[in-house]
Amino acid sequence: MGQLTSSGHELTPHPSDADVIVVNTCSFIDPAKQESVDTILEMAEYKKTGRAQKLIVAGCLVERYRGDIQKNMPEVDAVIGTNELEQITALCEGLEVKSNPLDAYLYHDLTPRVLATPQHYAYIKIAEGCDHPCTFCVIPQYRGAFRSRRFESVISEATRLFSQGVREINLIGQDTTCYGEDFGLKDGLAVLLARLAEIETQHEKWVRFLYCYPNKVTQQLLDTIAAHESLVKYIDMPLQHASAAVLKRMKRGANGDIFLKLIERIRKTIPGVAIRTSMIVGFPGETGEDFDELCQFVKAAHFDRMGVFSYSDEDSSKSISGRAHRGIRTGLASSAFDASTRYRRRVLHLRSGRGAVARRRIPHHAHPGSARL
Repeated sequence: MGQLTSSGHELTPHPSDADVIVVNTCSFIDPAKQESVDTILEMAEYKKTGRAQKLIVAGCLVERYRGDIQKNMPEVDAVIGTNELEQITALCEGLEVKSNPLDAYLYHDLTPRVLATPQHYAYIKIAEGCDHPCTFCVIPQYRGAFRSRRFESVISEATRLFSQGVREINLIGQDTTCYGEDFGLKDGLAVLLARLAEIETQHEKWVRFLYCYPNKVTQQLLDTIAAHESLVKYIDMPLQHASAAVLKRMKRGANGDIFLKLIERIRKTIPGVAIRTSMIVGFPGETGEDFDELCQFVKAAHFDRMGVFSYSDEDSSKSISGRAHRGIRTGLASSAFDASTRYRRRVLHLRSGRGAVARRRIPHHAHPGSARL
């Protein structure tokens, strides 16, 4: 959006008023793919009933199904992948595009941006891609290898956003805890957070990051969060499961006992910290014993927030099976979620009179999913 506006184009939230419609897509799991396709077809109708002359499909769906979209969706006039974003203006203007979809893209502090969030908070992507081998995940296939933004580029963008009135910055990436490793920087995220905390602002500020890979949570990172008031006392750490057998098949390693020790260390280092996690149930090969172990772990861990997702077979993932029944997966997800919800209700009741804690719990605003631009 920033590249379009910087080139003189006007954005409209009403597709009926648009000359060109851009659909930004997601293809991480089946529901996201279906939503993306439905939105494409919905927007295509405006070429008949509105003033739209062109429909462009962007994002992850293009990375995975570029040929299928071009072959089977004649309503689509052009496609642009996640590594070709700098070509969006040329596509909208009908110019010839010369780009290599395999060239890794990573935006920087000089890249034009239009914030799609309310004025008081913003996201900053500090890295792109992922090197982890998780068997259920296809992100490395279309986001590429892990690569960090330059340190001063992140600081420059954050300083500018704070000066524009942003009060809360959320650092994002497929794995923010790996930040700087490709530069040979040890504890890069901790160093970056400390520097962000030092930025002088007119008003109180908050900085948080998403997401933690459990074996990348170092003591220096925890000490840094504890040491700076402006660093939100919040850890978002997807664990995915607690059974060693399931985690081994996921190629993530560890087990529930290791996680409990890590959670204990986090809470000991950062008093009052809020911890969120996510779990996958119905993973191929998961037994009833594995699931029971997960539920017992959830009860013992006392998470402040937890999301539970039914396993989704992805056609290019290493874990694809097609065997697990969707109804069983959904039931498992509900059971695991109930175990966490019962604890959270008790905690909320106990904390209801502790205003100081409530003020420090800055709400986490979910990422927008498929968006119409």
